[in-house]
Amino acid sequence: MPVVRNARIGGQQRLVSQSGSHYRRRMPELILPTTSLHAAFLQCRDDWGPGLHEDGFGLDAAADVDSPDGFAAWVHQRVRLTHPAGTPCPHEKHGSPRWIVEDGQVLGGIALRHVFDDRFGHIGYGIRPSARRRGLANWALGQMLREVRAALRIDRVLILCRADNIASARTIERNGGILEGIRDAEDGPVRRYWIDLDRAESRSSRSRQIDE
Repeated sequence: MPVVRNARIGGQQRLVSQSGSHYRRRMPELILPTTSLHAAFLQCRDDWGPGLHEDGFGLDAAADVDSPDGFAAWVHQRVRLTHPAGTPCPHEKHGSPRWIVEDGQVLGGIALRHVFDDRFGHIGYGIRPSARRRGLANWALGQMLREVRAALRIDRVLILCRADNIASARTIERNGGILEGIRDAEDGPVRRYWIDLDRAESRSSRSRQIDE
């Protein structure tokens, strides 16, 4: 029987056998929140455990996501103001929420905030603990950066992460993030990174050429 090992390829994992056969998982996707993945979402939430903040989902203490009705109401609130990129934004606070999904499993979330708030930045994201170290955060952030210019018509974005979250800091830096500094925030010190979209697109183009 051939031995199989794991290999990372961007945001996807490929299984490679010594015999040369390749077995590929389905590519991860960024999708709008949906009630059809209620059970998968709860598994993702529970992976973090109690008391932890899941960046990218927009969950708060008041959200009832356990009951079907509560979950449906929460999903509706998350998506009700979404609109095609480039069309006028509603005046209410809103964003572009996405779930990172692979093989029917919710692996994380990422959201682009359309109404800028200096305390939180433009983009927030998080990957469930069991799905980390696969490059998913790097892949999802790269995908969302491509959407930013069309959606908001801006040239740079601000992304924050906890000062002690070295993995997240490296993800932001890989996507062109330049550290502005570290500031105190409500939940502790945070790193503030700015990403120039022209530079990020050039970096992404070079990466695709290397991969090809």
